[in-house]
Amino acid sequence: MAHWFHRNPLKATAPVSFNFYGVAGSPAANKICNDLRTTRARLLEMFTDITCNPEIMKNATDAYFSLLQGFIMPLDGTTQENKMRFIQNFKWTDTLQGNTPSAQQDAVFELVSMAFNVAIWYTKFASRMAGKENVSETEAKDVHRSLKIAAGIFKNLKDVHIPRLITPAEKGRDLEPRVIDAYIIQCQAEAQEVTIARAIELKHNATIIAALAFETANFYQKADHTLNTLEPECSSKWRKYLQLKQLFYMAYAYCYHGQTLLASDKCGEAIRSLQEAEKCYSRAESLCKEYRQTKGPGTTAKPSEQLFFLKLGGLIKMTLEKCQRENGFIYFHKVPAEPPQLDMKASYGLAEPVPFELPPLSEQCTPEVYATFDLTKGAKNDKAKPKEEEVKPVKEPDLKPQKDTGCVLS
Repeated sequence: MAHWFHRNPLKATAPVSFNFYGVAGSPAANKICNDLRTTRARLLEMFTDITCNPEIMKNATDAYFSLLQGFIMPLDGTTQENKMRFIQNFKWTDTLQGNTPSAQQDAVFELVSMAFNVAIWYTKFASRMAGKENVSETEAKDVHRSLKIAAGIFKNLKDVHIPRLITPAEKGRDLEPRVIDAYIIQCQAEAQEVTIARAIELKHNATIIAALAFETANFYQKADHTLNTLEPECSSKWRKYLQLKQLFYMAYAYCYHGQTLLASDKCGEAIRSLQEAEKCYSRAESLCKEYRQTKGPGTTAKPSEQLFFLKLGGLIKMTLEKCQRENGFIYFHKVPAEPPQLDMKASYGLAEPVPFELPPLSEQCTPEVYATFDLTKGAKNDKAKPKEEEVKPVKEPDLKPQKDTGCVLS
């Protein structure tokens, strides 16, 4: 498969001790605080552990979120805000904004920021698997599902949890709708890339492949347009990726549509479709060079040297030459001046986000234990400890590229 995907860096966060200096008024309350600290630390470790897989990630995520909800959900039998929600300050950087953190004293901010990073991890896991030279059917399914899981997490955060924040998301930051929408759409488009690769491998009908490629190109275009009002220094590199992938899959669509036209004895139109495929492919190649030269967060790679990229170029050339040969010997059709209109709807292979749900509340978080947290005993001690925790950039694994992919993952 040897597919390549652009990846923005993981979010970084300051350490959180959950030491509430007298607020936790019972051994059970203290245990919740200790377990929050250890499960959070373990989850953060998993983001950069190259042996981590989706099962390990889900277990680590559930362990932390089941406890964190004890600081978010009302546990006193009323509909009032959880008294522990605003006790702890959390700091997180963004995937586009470098190492400048945002801070909110809100457990919901922690929930959405951590879940956002979980989604980013799933996209990186998918990218790592897809970049292999020989991807098994099982591994391809893992790539496909991981991207749909990531899309589901992003969508759930946007629809359910981010609207609950007391402090609205800052413009251009991760929790802002434009950024989240771009991630959702990108995940869906990349999942469809896996479907296209599978359809080609199994020699499915050219009409099906052309329609799915066209839908995928439209996804990439939509994601690019979603980001067009962001600051260029944050989004330019990401947008170059979205633009080159849009043209790449338009080239795919025209190439396979040309095959369909040839099979229907419309050789002149087939030639024109292949010529348009060649034009889109050439423009995608130019954008690959621009992508490499554009500064900004994210992957460093040579997209035009990727095996999957080179294969399409060879296919377009071979198919166009075949059409021209057939036209010279059999059809003698005039080649239209305008390319055929691609007005296709894919009936199969469209990727929908996998719905994301938080795990059940931890059994440790009972109303009785919750009652032993006493906020009146914490104010004095909090003032005595005004320590500012540093946010250190995430050191991500230095993964070596596959021999023929030319890719380095961020």
